[in-house]
Amino acid sequence: MLIRFWGVRGSLPAPQLPSRIRSKISAVLERLTPADLESPESRERFLAALPPWLFGTVGGNTPCVTVNPEDSQEVLVFDAGSGIRELGETYAQERPKPSQYRLFFSHFHWDHIQGLPFFGPAYDPVVTLDFYSPMKNLENTLKGQMASPYFPVPMESMGCKKNFHFMDDSVILDGVTVSSKKMNHPGDSWSFMVNDGKHRFIYATDAELSGEDFLKNEKNTQFFKNADLIVMDCQYTLGEAIEKYNWGHNAFGPAVDFAANWGIKHMVLFHHDPTYNDRKLYNMLQSAKWYTERMGINGIKLTLATEGLEIRL
Repeated sequence: MLIRFWGVRGSLPAPQLPSRIRSKISAVLERLTPADLESPESRERFLAALPPWLFGTVGGNTPCVTVNPEDSQEVLVFDAGSGIRELGETYAQERPKPSQYRLFFSHFHWDHIQGLPFFGPAYDPVVTLDFYSPMKNLENTLKGQMASPYFPVPMESMGCKKNFHFMDDSVILDGVTVSSKKMNHPGDSWSFMVNDGKHRFIYATDAELSGEDFLKNEKNTQFFKNADLIVMDCQYTLGEAIEKYNWGHNAFGPAVDFAANWGIKHMVLFHHDPTYNDRKLYNMLQSAKWYTERMGINGIKLTLATEGLEIRL
């Protein structure tokens, strides 16, 4: 299966400020030497050697992740943050372009639904959108954010065919099973596990970990144990997580412990705080890697979620 990241921030969008762009340019120029400009090859070597926080950006859009299972025509979309706009524009250029999308909502806080009114395929009459949520009143909730005075275009203006599904535990789509599990978050939130028979992927955002999530009971074991990849809420540093206890998010330390507890092979740090710049986020990734070494945790690959990231299982 192919996992693609379209939005990775939490709480609200965080576009690059002009001051930060200027700061990056200044830092690059300070590293530049005459030898780096001698040839196209030397320039490419110079750029390739720049740290990722300096040459590029993590991205500023709110959560949206897609999964394309192998040997399936399904396009599974997890959350409809502002990143879903870019998703729609990209898929609209594909030939043949998808005619059906399956949208799964972890919950209905604004950062997870605010991109839906700008999802281009929703206005295409040949497209079918299937919406899934373990929370009731799905249709009315999504229509509510597009009602006056909050938005000028009602959901009825979306020309696609729309189907709304209450998701009770799991659903099977073209041989792929998508299961849900309630997590700890104000107002509730659900994680999703995708199983195509070969690999298991977990999307676990807005899920503040507690002792119950580490218990080796039957439900936890079936959902988490030995997953190939988990996209995990790691919004805060440890100090901020302590200050913001019960806000519904994690620091990287407990998240790493959780992945180790369940034998998960690969964890992607996700739902980045909108106030954190690129350098701080990559420093958090390095700190998470240092933590695994310090605690003697082996066998877990750690990756920072960035817009445009693709991972194939």
